[in-house]
Amino acid sequence: MGRVLITGAAGFLGSHLCDRFLAEGHEVIGMDNLITGDLKNLEHLFKEERFEFYHHDVSKFIHVPGDLDYILHFASPASPIDYLKIPIQTLKVGSLGTHNCLGLARAKNARILVASTSEIYGDPHVHPQTEDYWGNVNPVGPRGVYDEAKRFQEAMTMAYHTYHGLETRIVRIFNTYGPRMRLNDGRVLPAFIGQALRGEDLTVFGDGSQTRSFCYVDDLVEGIYRLLMSDCADPVNVGNPDEITIGDFAEEIIKLTGTDQKVIYKDLPKDDPTQRRPDITKAREILGWEPKVSRAEGLKITYEYFKSLPEEELYKKEHKDFTDYSRK
Repeated sequence: MGRVLITGAAGFLGSHLCDRFLAEGHEVIGMDNLITGDLKNLEHLFKEERFEFYHHDVSKFIHVPGDLDYILHFASPASPIDYLKIPIQTLKVGSLGTHNCLGLARAKNARILVASTSEIYGDPHVHPQTEDYWGNVNPVGPRGVYDEAKRFQEAMTMAYHTYHGLETRIVRIFNTYGPRMRLNDGRVLPAFIGQALRGEDLTVFGDGSQTRSFCYVDDLVEGIYRLLMSDCADPVNVGNPDEITIGDFAEEIIKLTGTDQKVIYKDLPKDDPTQRRPDITKAREILGWEPKVSRAEGLKITYEYFKSLPEEELYKKEHKDFTDYSRK
């Protein structure tokens, strides 16, 4: 099988991708600077002969000896807590990091898949979101550092495809969840479960009418794998179109955890999307893909994972100290 480089390998999605490509028989090189990633997500792989780990920041020049068949670029802060604290690093990994990965792919004659997200649609005026929608993004708002990094990433990737003839793939990832998520990373699902496990009331921002669509991680990884192996160079939405309001989702978490907390409401953050649901027609037609795991099934697995974590994880306010990166 092939030799694969996965950037952001110690993160939530990156580590699951390492598992999948090893299971498919590939040799895997995981790369991460561990700003937001955690080696605990990969420690089960260190005994594997076909797995290597490079501690490296992809915003700097990347050197990987030997041949490469595939590159999956998943290095980036992904939660609001992270990218609001390290905005410059977030922009650099989406721009310089992507440029370096594309240059490496060209040098190695490798196919590259870059991880974009539904954030390129911003607070959408089209619902559900189709790949031909250009989005509604505030480039100078607090979320702009992440949104515009992903939009630039797509533009740079497509430029390498059209100008250099590089084999590129672009996946637009919608809300994804599952084991190895960070409990206190600020995203809605781990935030709700963490509050429930601590016996706190669940915090809903806004009136709870905003919507999200949650895809279980195994389904997402399957869609990514199929896209990489396809002939489609255009962006493809991969996510679960089963939409739910945040208010109803909070009630689902309360029921799941068997707790009796209340839901409390706080002001909605600036530029927070009011609707988020993928149109996956293209994924169905081109990849033969659609999600298989129901939200009830996936949430049960994820809740059991969070319950198994050491108690100190419940009360950890921050996953990382960003002091060294805040001005870089």
